[in-house]
Amino acid sequence: MTGRFEFMHQSSHFDRPTAPADDWGEANAAHLAAPARFAAAPASVSDEDVALVRASLTVVAPHVSELAAHFYSILFSRYPQVRDLFPAELDVQRERLVRALLRIVELVDDPDNLVAFCSRLGRGHRKFGTQSGHYPAVGECLLQALSHFAGPAWHPALATAWQRAYTAAADVMVRAAEEDARNRPAVWDAHIVGHVHRGHGIAEITVQPHQPYPFVAGQYVSIETPWVPRQWRQYSPANAPRPNSELTFHVRAVREGKVSNALVHHARPGDPVRLGPPEGDMVLRPTRQRDLLFVAGGTGLAPIRALIEEVAQGGIGDAREVSLFIGARTADELYGLDDMLRMSQRYHWLRVRAAVSDERIPGLEGTLPEVLAEFGPWYRHEAYLCGPPQMLSGAVHALRRHGVPPRHIHYDPWDTPVLTAPLGPPPPDEEDDQL
Repeated sequence: MTGRFEFMHQSSHFDRPTAPADDWGEANAAHLAAPARFAAAPASVSDEDVALVRASLTVVAPHVSELAAHFYSILFSRYPQVRDLFPAELDVQRERLVRALLRIVELVDDPDNLVAFCSRLGRGHRKFGTQSGHYPAVGECLLQALSHFAGPAWHPALATAWQRAYTAAADVMVRAAEEDARNRPAVWDAHIVGHVHRGHGIAEITVQPHQPYPFVAGQYVSIETPWVPRQWRQYSPANAPRPNSELTFHVRAVREGKVSNALVHHARPGDPVRLGPPEGDMVLRPTRQRDLLFVAGGTGLAPIRALIEEVAQGGIGDAREVSLFIGARTADELYGLDDMLRMSQRYHWLRVRAAVSDERIPGLEGTLPEVLAEFGPWYRHEAYLCGPPQMLSGAVHALRRHGVPPRHIHYDPWDTPVLTAPLGPPPPDEEDDQL
């Protein structure tokens, strides 16, 4: 139970014009509807339970970091066989445990969104080897940790309330995982078939899964490497699905990023990796009449490139205006711009513009939000965004200020998406329904 209730990990094995029913619309609409298959009503949690749980959380809130550490100490003491299934360093895991716990408490009286969130957690846990029998053990240790830090505020009614809340979440996770297991593997073994350095600490890495790997352009994939076992990191394929299931990733080596540095500086063709199932909701929507706006920063260009490639393959751009904005701090950091400019030469409908925030370059100077405002309006566009958190936040606010309804702005959060992703579409905007 860490970033995605990641309390149990699996051991490493490394030793155009569109027709009324066009394929891209059907495929992506099916993806967006898929989580509903796992929906199930959570166990009953009363209003009194909710009030007790939330009140107790204010008591333990000043000690959440210590609570997470104490939880793992209890778990490994009572169930020592699980310790070797975790990464050696647990700092990130502890922080994610707290975030997951807070999100569940936030949603405990919101059954629909609790199901959506916990279903994602349950499906994501499969790659760690989580079994349904692990959940009671985690609940036992979690309640023990909570009681320790709640001190005199802990009482039998509160313990019962937390038990019901945890059971509600765990039941949904178990059901989602069991349903998911009937439809796809937990992990895909793969090996690297291409590794090219692109400068500025970025490598273009192509992997070949050993069995078909179904995904939708715009999604992201968890990767585990043999150099840092049991640590999974998310990267987005920079390509639309290929017949041979090859996936190309753009990976930037970040400071103290063990997985990214291993992939950029140590990986070579032939090296094995493992892939988790595809995740994410930033896929093309089957909206017939709206033009398309794509916004990318850094290696966030990867999923945007995949989406544009899908637009080209489906002939969608022949009847749409398609605009791409790429942002960076300096001209040297305009990663992938030349590639996208070449793509715009092949496809007359693609317009590419760049923005540089920290360097004075005529025609390019400005932040992405500033440049977006200059070239709008965008209220008739479907917008897809990917990039660093600050860029993402600024671009979203800029689009909102200029009239783009929230339900037409699509992105997956940069950091641990399953913990912070929007759980459902915002309510329809009455004016937008008239567009």
